[in-house]
Amino acid sequence: MVQVEFLGPINKESMSLDIKNLNELSDILKNDSDVSSWLGKCAVAVNDTMVCSKDISLNDGDKISLLPPVCGG
Repeated sequence: MVQVEFLGPINKESMSLDIKNLNELSDILKNDSDVSSWLGKCAVAVNDTMVCSKDISLNDGDKISLLPPVCGG
């Protein structure tokens, strides 16, 4: 299982999923009305390292973070 956390204003509880890569996560979240509007805007980190590819293999215990854009001063 991997842990998926949603940061900032996404305002969704973390979830545990049995998935093999980020493509599978994307397919699941596209059907989640709380998250689907954020998918095109978020950066993604796996184990606190930013990633660009959805083909990255995931292992049991990995942590995925969805990071929405934020404004700062």
